[in-house]
Amino acid sequence: MIPDQRSAFRASVLLACAIICSNVLCPAGAYLYNNRYAGDQVFRITPSDDEEVRVLKKILGHMKVDLWQPNSLTLISQNATVDVHVKRNDTPGLHARLKKKHIDYRVFITNLQKEIEKQTGYRSSRRRRSESQYDYEVYHSLEEIQSWMFDMNRTHSDLVDMFSIGKSYEGRPLYVLQLGKRDRHQKKAVWIDCGVHAREWIGPAFCQWFVKEAINSYQYDSVMRRLLNQLSFYIMPVLNVDGYHFSWTTDRFWRKTRSRNHKFHCRGVDANRNWKVKWCEEGASSHPCDDTYCGPFPESEPEVKAVAKFLRKHKKHVKAYISIHAYAQMLLYPYSYKYATIPNFSCVELAAHNAVTALYSAYGVRYRYGPASTTLYVSSGSSIDWAYRNGIPYTFAFELRDTGYFGFLLPESLISPTCTETMRAVKAIASGLLKKCETDRDRFPYI
Repeated sequence: MIPDQRSAFRASVLLACAIICSNVLCPAGAYLYNNRYAGDQVFRITPSDDEEVRVLKKILGHMKVDLWQPNSLTLISQNATVDVHVKRNDTPGLHARLKKKHIDYRVFITNLQKEIEKQTGYRSSRRRRSESQYDYEVYHSLEEIQSWMFDMNRTHSDLVDMFSIGKSYEGRPLYVLQLGKRDRHQKKAVWIDCGVHAREWIGPAFCQWFVKEAINSYQYDSVMRRLLNQLSFYIMPVLNVDGYHFSWTTDRFWRKTRSRNHKFHCRGVDANRNWKVKWCEEGASSHPCDDTYCGPFPESEPEVKAVAKFLRKHKKHVKAYISIHAYAQMLLYPYSYKYATIPNFSCVELAAHNAVTALYSAYGVRYRYGPASTTLYVSSGSSIDWAYRNGIPYTFAFELRDTGYFGFLLPESLISPTCTETMRAVKAIASGLLKKCETDRDRFPYI
């Protein structure tokens, strides 16, 4: 339990007040984000050769655009799709330039504001924020998620323990739920974090879903009961709490943290490029205004530093690290920063194969899996590389649904199937920890 119960009670009261106020002031679907995305479009562009890649980088480099996939101009490559959000006033010019250069493209979101309204507008604010019946099939604000965490800790104290590992740049607590049957012996553990990039709302939805399903199925699901009896799960529904709150209230497509850079008048660092492993090299930016900004130094962000400190402290027991992202339908493992095979490749590859097979069994959705550098792209300073180098033998990053039709605006109607299939994958990874996988320990000193 949290040491200061009175502080916890005051915090829960404040959260409840925030939720009530949000219901009064911000009814769902009523001019979300002040209609700021009306007329904006999302282009899918596919350069066919190196010359078209060069031209496209030049075109987009002279515009103020929001790259969805990949998240940096440097990562654009031939025959790989580029999803880019373009402001309303800039769309005619981009259409003209792409046609003139004969670069293949299409517009898959013609009015971004309408798609945002669709994503969260199907359900009433009353149902979304009901305290008596928490709805896991809608997206929730940070205040709602943290209030839910308090409720889980209070009503399921036999399986759930809640604690804070620090505070964010803006002073918000960084809450974690520990899930599992208590044992006087230290058990193997699995770390799962969500909400690393603020605009990837399906991540926090999954972390909540995982806790709900684990608790509800404990009595009748022998696999889940075994997992909770023999393992501990550390669940962090929102790592980037400041950024997530900002994406909910102000800028739907905010990605980074909210730390301030006074020299450049920019805010935020990419929380997945701020880790102390090949920091700020290929695939990361040293410019504070870029979405892939690596920060002024490794672990500069209090959110990243807090997680790193916790994992260092518990690295003898944490055997799997899982970070939930979107979108691409991929399951990635190290290395991210280089083209090389990890020493325990066969064990990790088997775990990934079992995970995507279990995921596919739910609805027939296919995921690609493999090393992040070859399956997605090279990026330095990533959390899975850091966790692996710090002794956690199984480290994975999920890129959840979809492959671009909805992008970051995955509808609430797809929360349930996405979380159901991902739950199967995570259970498969966790189940693998209870079995022995042979690897060459001499070649893998970090285990």
